[in-house]
Amino acid sequence: MTDRIYNFSAGPAVLPESVLKQAQKDIWNLAGSGIGVLEHSHRGKVFEKVLDQAERDCRDLAMIPDNYKVLFLQGGASQQFAMIPMNLLPKDRTADYLVTGVWSEKAVKEAKVYGTVHEAASGKSCNFTRIPTAAETKYSAKPTYAHFTTNNTIYGSQWTTEPTPPAGVPLIADASSDIFSRPIDIKRYGLIYAGAQKNLGPSGVALVIIRNDLAEAGPKEIPTIFQYRTFVAERSLYNTPNTFGIYAMGLVFKWIKERGGLQAMAEQNQRKAKVLYDHLDQSKMFRCNIEPGSRSLMNVCFRGPDEEMENRFIAEATKRGFDGLKGHRSAGGMRASIYNAFPVEGVEALVAFMREFEKGAGS
Repeated sequence: MTDRIYNFSAGPAVLPESVLKQAQKDIWNLAGSGIGVLEHSHRGKVFEKVLDQAERDCRDLAMIPDNYKVLFLQGGASQQFAMIPMNLLPKDRTADYLVTGVWSEKAVKEAKVYGTVHEAASGKSCNFTRIPTAAETKYSAKPTYAHFTTNNTIYGSQWTTEPTPPAGVPLIADASSDIFSRPIDIKRYGLIYAGAQKNLGPSGVALVIIRNDLAEAGPKEIPTIFQYRTFVAERSLYNTPNTFGIYAMGLVFKWIKERGGLQAMAEQNQRKAKVLYDHLDQSKMFRCNIEPGSRSLMNVCFRGPDEEMENRFIAEATKRGFDGLKGHRSAGGMRASIYNAFPVEGVEALVAFMREFEKGAGS
């Protein structure tokens, strides 16, 4: 008998059980120091080792080149929506944004405060049910950077590969909901960032991987705390960081490495998603509206025949120990978020319940 249930929440989301159990111990006493991880100074030697190891493991997993910095920042991805144009978009320049959902729309809104925004592509006309093709993407003449959202948590779509901006234009990505779920070629990016609370750790910390030249490119007139160079110089310790969040991310990095790295994560995530999508494609009750070539491996969104039936399904699923299946308020329906730490057994159990529910509803 276990007191854990299946957590399909989109974020904060499921964490590896081994990470949670280790954290239980280290909250009381970290590394034999007699002090718990929540109590350690961010300037002390014990936490310094935690930070160093987290960065090393992060670099190893993604094979991050030496000319990129790894930063652990506060404010989540939403702060990055503003920090990026604040540092990289002069008022007389244009940035290109590829819009594939709510979060990229929010990024556009923040960028417009600082300079001109050109929407190089948009999935709005099809209600974000697919990722725009290369032929549908029209970049501006000389963008200062191109920004896209790798996975769309609300709608359940995902880029299978990076878009290709004009030569010499830095590619910037919000990878909050699928970072480290598959191999990544960091060299293709100028900057990539992610809120930790889906695949990397708890809420309250964001991972930023930024090329050295971009870290130093921002104007020095903006507030010190919003300059990337500030955190590069201070190794993420300009002000008191989310020490527990960084510690937990370090444990997750180790967990991924122990399971074979990013390629192993990709294979596992493909297997999990296939179980659920295969059922949706043959179901007489449930359906996925996202086109097959754009379907997310992280957030499987689906609908029932009507809202009343969806509410019945969600209520009964919750009673059975399947939590967090209600879709985002702006999209409705259901959403099963199956990030790296979500077990395949949970997906199989959900599909078994869906079959049972469908059979009962049709009898």
